[in-house]
Amino acid sequence: MLVNTRILQAPLTGVQRYLSAVLNAWPDERPQAVAPPDWAARGLKAHVWEQSVLPLRASGQLLWSPVHSGPLGYDQQVVTVHDVVPLDHPEWLSRNFARWYRWMLPRLVHRARHVIAISEFTRQRIVATTGLSAEKISVIANGVGAAFQPVALSEQDSMRRALGLPNGPYVLSVGSLEPRKNLASALKAWQRSLSRLPEDWHLVVVGAVGDPRVFSDSEIADWPERVIALGRVEDEWLPALYSAAECFVYLSLYEGFGLPPLEAMACGTAVLVSDIDVMNEVVGDCSVDCAIKVSPLDFDDIAAGLLTIAHDPGLRQSMGERALQQAAGFSWERTASQTQALLQRFE
Repeated sequence: MLVNTRILQAPLTGVQRYLSAVLNAWPDERPQAVAPPDWAARGLKAHVWEQSVLPLRASGQLLWSPVHSGPLGYDQQVVTVHDVVPLDHPEWLSRNFARWYRWMLPRLVHRARHVIAISEFTRQRIVATTGLSAEKISVIANGVGAAFQPVALSEQDSMRRALGLPNGPYVLSVGSLEPRKNLASALKAWQRSLSRLPEDWHLVVVGAVGDPRVFSDSEIADWPERVIALGRVEDEWLPALYSAAECFVYLSLYEGFGLPPLEAMACGTAVLVSDIDVMNEVVGDCSVDCAIKVSPLDFDDIAAGLLTIAHDPGLRQSMGERALQQAAGFSWERTASQTQALLQRFE
């Protein structure tokens, strides 16, 4: 069994984290990794390598392509699809990226022996956009790493010093700065909430600008007061960042899964998320004691959610406790075990 690891040579985002986490949690001997040489690590050359050289390297063995891309001419293959944004919302992507995936992805899933979707929502969207039979798609949910758990106050203090954060309370947002992550709504709702929020509260934004070869322009023009933009932050600080936050805000317009809210919940933090279908799979189909769900484009609704959490410490505590229970149902060990079992069916 082989695994196509081309994606690991790209800048670190959610799909790279997924593959690294699954391989690190693999129950037995990992599948053999196959990756392009340095000269074909990124861009067009990487796709050419994947379509022409990788099938020869695979040589009839089962190939797992874990990030919705793989050789079209190789049918001894299982493909993991994280989302179908190029088919549902090509306007959020660069023209060339959207054009390639809109052509390639439907052909790839029909050619593959089987498809893994990371959520039931993604499975439904694959069926709707490509016409693939639902029976050819298995859902294996993402996990959450063991590092994501409530951390001690001393570690939180170390994180604040390292990142230059003030000692007061803060609301946290984590995600790449691309259009569908909808940071603009969070900023506008924050602006509307400022006069009614405690004066020592800040909004901390973690995330780097997306790769321009993939995503369309997502420049944020206006940043309100009391917003701290940290850019990309090393993974080692994320559990403390989540743990120290009074609330985690994630207003994405579209997700294949939505890992950051799960990480925040695993750290015992109250979450405010978009009221989109996939979030019921992540934060649970529950009432306010689990997560507050808001319309991601309704600034007043978002602001009301923020203020509800900010002014009710008891609610924050109960949401945090319920969040820990919800997150306990997810692990990368479970994801890896289910993935291995599925792949073994097709060897």
